[in-house]
Amino acid sequence: MNRLRVHPTVLLMASAHMVVDGYGNIFAPLLPLLIPRLGLSLTAAGTLTMLYQMAASVSQVGFGHLADRWRPRLLVMAGPIVSVSVLAQIGIAPSITGLAVILLVGGLGGAAFHPPAAALAHRLGGSRPGLAMSVHITGGTLGFSLGPLLFAPFAQQFGLAWTPLLALPGLLVIGFFLTRVPPIPLHAETARGFSALRPYARPLSLLYCIVVLRTLTSLAFATFVPVMLTRRGMSVGHAGAVVASYLFASGLGGFIGGPSADRFGARRVIALSLLFSTPFLLAAPLLSGWAFVVSLAIGGFFLQSTLPVNVTFGQALAPVSAATVSSLMMGFAWGTGGLSAPLIGRLADHFGIEHTLAGLACVPIVAALFTLPLPAAAAHEPDAAARGADTDTFSRTHRGDSTEKKEPDLDALGRL
Repeated sequence: MNRLRVHPTVLLMASAHMVVDGYGNIFAPLLPLLIPRLGLSLTAAGTLTMLYQMAASVSQVGFGHLADRWRPRLLVMAGPIVSVSVLAQIGIAPSITGLAVILLVGGLGGAAFHPPAAALAHRLGGSRPGLAMSVHITGGTLGFSLGPLLFAPFAQQFGLAWTPLLALPGLLVIGFFLTRVPPIPLHAETARGFSALRPYARPLSLLYCIVVLRTLTSLAFATFVPVMLTRRGMSVGHAGAVVASYLFASGLGGFIGGPSADRFGARRVIALSLLFSTPFLLAAPLLSGWAFVVSLAIGGFFLQSTLPVNVTFGQALAPVSAATVSSLMMGFAWGTGGLSAPLIGRLADHFGIEHTLAGLACVPIVAALFTLPLPAAAAHEPDAAARGADTDTFSRTHRGDSTEKKEPDLDALGRL
């Protein structure tokens, strides 16, 4: 059982991650309602998706650099409040421009939260960093998958004008979270920021390309499957449920991917999971009914099982500036993948959604090729004993057992 024990602060961050990413997925499930209301084309929908990805993901590089130098706890606390409060206003956007502003500001709120939260989760992973990061990221993925089950039926039942009420449950959870956020220490080795990453540029660049290609594929399916299903005659609520099943399976894959990498090696898990995802994602757009749902879910399971592995592998390859590395492997790479959304929307307008998604299902094969030059294991990764000692030090310093700056009693946090 000790092998599966997770630090209580990791569970705390995972719960906040669930809320932030849940509200971060409010746009795609409501697209079938927003398209006729605002007169959006699929190209325009893809452009708005790109804008949100730029705000929520690409800007994480700036926030990660900031979190390594200045008040990461403030970013962890303020980000969720801004994200939930603003994105819930999506239904009352008066125009395409107003919708773009909501997506931009709400995305920046989520971006502020992610790098320092991920860095703390990795640091507290001890001898099982993959497990800790899987728990943290799975919280976000579950929120991302469950969001459509709340947002789409609510908007269909009560109308887009009532979406601001959706902020209430999210703010209640965030309120509980805010009372229990521990102080997050700054360390001297993180102050160098991007310059500290230069010796690790080659492996980080390879991982970056993998994440971009994976994100391109995952985002395309999450964005355009609801539109495809409603055009086939399915209700908005049912289409949201199908996408939720895809995202839930993706979250399960992410949870299993981290511990698998701890045991079998990150490079092997990344390569195999990408290759296994292709046949299922390729078949899904050509199917219907339960066969479509099952094929899509299995493809998402394998595709997203690489998500926490890329982050922990990057942090192990470059054991400096943890928040900056997290922002590169998560936000910046995800955002770069999101830049493809307008092009994918244009292709879908021209060739049809089914054929476009079937073509994108082959992209993970290309991503798998980028794993070949990567090392089988991170040469700079500390052993289990060192990781465990680092985690124990983090938890003990509040008692004065270390000569470093005093830290909070994070173990006491789990007893609250």
